[in-house]
Amino acid sequence: MSKRYLVTGGAGFIGSNYVNRLLARGEDVVVFDNLSRSGAQRNLEWLRGKHGKDSFQLITADVRDAQALQQAAADRDVIVHLAAQVAVTTSVTNPREDFEINALGTFNMLEAARASGKFPAVVYASTNKVYGGMEEVTVVEEETRYRYADFPFGISEAQPLDFHSPYGCSKGCGDQYVRDYHRIYDLPTVVMRQSCIYGPRQFGVEDQGWLAWFVIAALTGKPISIYGDGKQVRDVLYVEDLLDAYDAALSHLNRSAGQVFNVGGGADNVISVWKEFQPMLEQAVGHAVPVALGDWRPGDQRIYVSDIRKAEHVLGWQPRYGVRAGLRELFEWVKANREMFA
Repeated sequence: MSKRYLVTGGAGFIGSNYVNRLLARGEDVVVFDNLSRSGAQRNLEWLRGKHGKDSFQLITADVRDAQALQQAAADRDVIVHLAAQVAVTTSVTNPREDFEINALGTFNMLEAARASGKFPAVVYASTNKVYGGMEEVTVVEEETRYRYADFPFGISEAQPLDFHSPYGCSKGCGDQYVRDYHRIYDLPTVVMRQSCIYGPRQFGVEDQGWLAWFVIAALTGKPISIYGDGKQVRDVLYVEDLLDAYDAALSHLNRSAGQVFNVGGGADNVISVWKEFQPMLEQAVGHAVPVALGDWRPGDQRIYVSDIRKAEHVLGWQPRYGVRAGLRELFEWVKANREMFA
């Protein structure tokens, strides 16, 4: 039996991929999106081309519009809240807008869910940025990367929260509200603290979606800038693996409701952003890729790797795509759609 989904940010990178999956299995989907992001219209065209022009309902609205959200959520069984302001740099230059979209927008979504009276399941896309800079964690420098001295599996959900930027504050505010709406109002909510997600339909830019941006820039001759020494490490997760985690959480609400999960590539899927990625990228494009090096920026982490063992244990989930396999999928998509990035 199909369920009724509301996907906020459903025309974005993660959202359009999830809507594609939902439509393929016959779910009833409402996409709620203000279409402000680069690539949103192209993602909608792609969905309509694959599934039909009337395959989903589009509500063009903003999560800051509480009334529009309440109307959209009125009959939904599941809400996947992906709509967000996603760049740390933007949050620094315009913290009010960042707060209103990420914190107030999430509050509006939760109130819409509560007002519906249907107790819809809620999946919230949070971020590893809620852990801040983690300056107290000992980091060891190696030839091509940094590593944790004491956390071989990465950072767990027990790590204290430390909202290090306006973006961290706004997403962390939403993160905690989503948790508390389970405790106080018994909404079946799940928080996903996501690492670097990458894959097709990602129209990456310099300050958000770095893996996709590097691939796009290398294929189109755009300049690449690295801040720091290029040894900084991230765990990376292919988008289909993230969607598997969403489905697993929704399939096991008896175990996942009210819980927080670190969802990333984990210790088996890590890469340094340039020292290790550069040779992989140059091999893929077939030529040298120049880069400009800049100083470290405030709050830049030498390393972040998620400990994903809780999600593995509670949800029975683990990534299926290794770094090279996932990057190959991303590279082939960008290469096949190069005209969209000219």
